[in-house]
Amino acid sequence: MTFTVRVLDPRTDPEPAGWAAFLHAQQAPLTWDYSLLCTESRHSRSPYLLTVVTDGGAIVAAVLAMLCRPGSATGPGPVGGVARWGPRWLEVQHAWLSSYPAWLFAEDVDPAGQREILRRFERAVCRFAGPGCLGVVYRAVAPDATGLVSGRGRLVREIQPTLVLENTFTDLDGWLATLSRNRRSSLRGQIRKIAADPGLTVRAGTARDDLDGAELAAMLHAHRAAKGPVKFDQRGPVTGEYLDELIRRPDVVTTTYHDADGRLLAFTDLLDHPVMPLHQHWAALPPAEGRPKHLYFDVVARGVGHMIEHRRKFLSLGRGVTDLKTSLGFSPAPMAGAVVPRPVIR
Repeated sequence: MTFTVRVLDPRTDPEPAGWAAFLHAQQAPLTWDYSLLCTESRHSRSPYLLTVVTDGGAIVAAVLAMLCRPGSATGPGPVGGVARWGPRWLEVQHAWLSSYPAWLFAEDVDPAGQREILRRFERAVCRFAGPGCLGVVYRAVAPDATGLVSGRGRLVREIQPTLVLENTFTDLDGWLATLSRNRRSSLRGQIRKIAADPGLTVRAGTARDDLDGAELAAMLHAHRAAKGPVKFDQRGPVTGEYLDELIRRPDVVTTTYHDADGRLLAFTDLLDHPVMPLHQHWAALPPAEGRPKHLYFDVVARGVGHMIEHRRKFLSLGRGVTDLKTSLGFSPAPMAGAVVPRPVIR
C-alpha cells in the first residue's frame, strides 16, 4: 500500500471526498460525522485535528486528535500561527466517546499496516502542530490494540475502564433477573414510582426539535461543575450549538424529564449504533431543587430496553462510577493509555 497522509482542521477544511462512504463501511459512531466534528471543535479550547490516510485516492484510515495546550484558557484554541511555537500536545481521543478508539481502519488494512499508519500519523500531526509540540497521548486504547501504540520510549499504562453490558436478554425482566435481589427490587420500585408520578413528564424520541440546546448545555455544565474538575481533562465544554445539532439527528434518542410547570429536571442522550449504543450525556438538577431522586436508574433501564428492542449486541455507559454501574450488570472493559514523547516520533 502507498499511503498519503493529510492533517485537516474540521473548522476550516472541507470534508474529504468519500468521507461519508468510509464512515458507513466502518460502522463508525455517529460523532465522526464531519459536520458534528466541525461544530464540536469550533469553540473548543482543544480543537480537533483529523488525520485522513488514503491509498490510491480511497480513504483507508482516519485518526482524531485534540490539539491541547497548558493553562486554563477557555476560548477557542489556536491551530496555526505563533501558537505553533508554544508548548502543546496531541491527545488521540474522541471527546465524550470513551468506549470507542479515536481511529478507524478499512477492513483490508492488516495490523502491520495499522501500526505503520499510526506512526505516519504521529509524524504528520506533530509537524502540523509545530516546533512546540511535545508529543502524542493515546487515550482509551483497548488491550488488544496496545501493540499498535507500544514500543521503545513509549509509556503504556492501564486506565479507568469503560462499562459495557452484553445483550443476552429477551426482555427487561431478563436483565433485572440478573441483578442482586436488593438492586432488582429497588429498580422495579423506582421505575414504577417515576411512571406513576403525575407531576413528572417523561419524553423520549429521536430528532427532537422541541428542545433548546443552550438550556441543555447550561444544565450539563452545572451538573459537571458540581462534581468538581476532572484531572488532566483538556476537553472543551459542550456547547448549545453542538447539542442542538446532535439531538435533531434520527440516530440520537434524547430523553427529558420536566415537572408540571414545564421546568427541565434532567436529560440524557443515547447515541444509537448497530453494535453498541452509548449514553453520552447525562445531567440533572440537584434533588434539593425539586428533582425526583433515582432518575438515573430510569435512564439506564430505558437504555437497556433500547438495546434489547433493537437487538444491539452491547450497551455502553462510558467511564466513571464503576461500582454503581457494575451493580446494574455492566462489566468493566479494560482500557489503556499511551504517552509518546516527541523525540520518540521519527
